[in-house]
Amino acid sequence: MRVAVNAEQLFYGSPGGVGRYTAQLLTVLPQLFPGDEVVPFTARHRHTQVAATLDAAGVDPATRARAVVLNWPRPLLYRGWVSVGRPHLPGLPGAELVHAPSVAVPPHPRVPLVVTVHDTAAELFPETFPSRGRRFHHQGLAAAARRADLVLTVSTSAASEITAHSTIRPDRIRVIPNGVAPLRVAPARRLELLAARGLDGPPFVLWVGSLEPRKGVGTLVAAMARLRRRGGGPAAGVHLVLAGYPGWLDGDLAPAADLATLGGGLRQLGRVSEEELWALYGGASLFAFPSRHEGFGLPVLEAMSQGTPVVAADIPALREVAGGAARLVAPGDIDAWADALGDLLHDAGERRRMGQAGVAQAARFDVASTISGIRAAYCEVLGR
Repeated sequence: MRVAVNAEQLFYGSPGGVGRYTAQLLTVLPQLFPGDEVVPFTARHRHTQVAATLDAAGVDPATRARAVVLNWPRPLLYRGWVSVGRPHLPGLPGAELVHAPSVAVPPHPRVPLVVTVHDTAAELFPETFPSRGRRFHHQGLAAAARRADLVLTVSTSAASEITAHSTIRPDRIRVIPNGVAPLRVAPARRLELLAARGLDGPPFVLWVGSLEPRKGVGTLVAAMARLRRRGGGPAAGVHLVLAGYPGWLDGDLAPAADLATLGGGLRQLGRVSEEELWALYGGASLFAFPSRHEGFGLPVLEAMSQGTPVVAADIPALREVAGGAARLVAPGDIDAWADALGDLLHDAGERRRMGQAGVAQAARFDVASTISGIRAAYCEVLGR
């Protein structure tokens, strides 16, 4: 089987979960199924940049050599695809199927088209997106409804949202959960990486993601500031570490008074390397994920895989993914978040219990199962 995959998400400044998903398609599919080949295609970039970006994602040389670079830059290409259905994809060498891993949906090619819709956040929370992003996601979802032979998504809650906010019927959707691929970091190396970031001292609560309004970072900052104002106990000296990409509408995500209260106890690391990310997951006392909405919530499982207890927002996707192994708190309820974080920071025994439960839960979501499920969907579309 030869599958063409849109690899453009890897070239974003903030590739996010869709970037992880795309990288796994490009790397794990040919590893699990040696007879299969992947043809990555991208918007217009320098060929040296394409090679370097695919190499950084772990793509093997044979797959990199098949990469097709289109003639249009991303903004014009994507706008044309979702709004007017132009330009058409060129011939993709020998591809039997095209997979769009996001709602950047190309015009229907000469071969079957599979589209992954990760969530419908722009439909549910339009105020958390800039106007251009709202329009793109709305048009992309509509394009998926018109063009896809099969739609994949990552959770049953996301599938319900898709059918509620588009014309995509349930019988056209296949739910294939994301998989966790932990990077093993030796304890000594973890300490070295944390020390390089100045995090080898006080314990810390970790958040990972893209800084954008629906991620609820302001709630977390406010809750940690409230704990700091209460004073005393183990929570008093705990730092808050934010790791991830700049997003959109992120200029005022936390009140100035709360930022001032945390002072040097708030560490904003920005983008971190893959090795640093897993060192942070493994070194944190707690992982906090207060999102107002997620299609899946992969960082929750990534933290769990390292035995780190998780406090997450009580929303459908995270209830589904966490499977009872996380402490769930209403999104936006600052007092409830402060109480949950404070309780767990005071209770080492409960943190250990939750850490063990989290490891077992994360083990249910392995990358091999994800890629095998995606390939089964390909075979279904191709009639094999």
